[in-house]
Amino acid sequence: MPDTQLHSASFAELDARTFHDLVRLRVDVFVVEQECAYPEIDGRDVEPGTRHLWLARDGAPVAYLRLLADPGGVARIGRVVVAPTARGAGHAGRLMTAALAEIGDRPCVLDAQSHLVDFYTRHGFTVSGPEYVEDGIPHTPMRRKW
Repeated sequence: MPDTQLHSASFAELDARTFHDLVRLRVDVFVVEQECAYPEIDGRDVEPGTRHLWLARDGAPVAYLRLLADPGGVARIGRVVVAPTARGAGHAGRLMTAALAEIGDRPCVLDAQSHLVDFYTRHGFTVSGPEYVEDGIPHTPMRRKW
């Protein structure tokens, strides 16, 4: 399997093609594969504090997440996604490690799909609230403190 390259950029640093490809990956998985009709373009991608992290193979994104700046200096990880053809290769773990390096010692939150709680626990997150259902999928709020 060809190597993947890690990228990190603000919205202003993204070219139109790259942003298109990142959103396409998110839509292909969350809207089409997981059958969740929701506003994928939510306005948060363009916020000044947002960072986009992705792994690309031959220029095409195979995994992605975004870092948001929530109030009070809290970082929020979201839209963690791996292309179906790239799953099982450790891409999500690699992205989480890179994201947590960027976050540093700031507190961090995320809303995990509940079947992935153990994955996020391995990255230092703990459950911080009751499970809830969003778009038909159980989610669990989680927090990481340093």
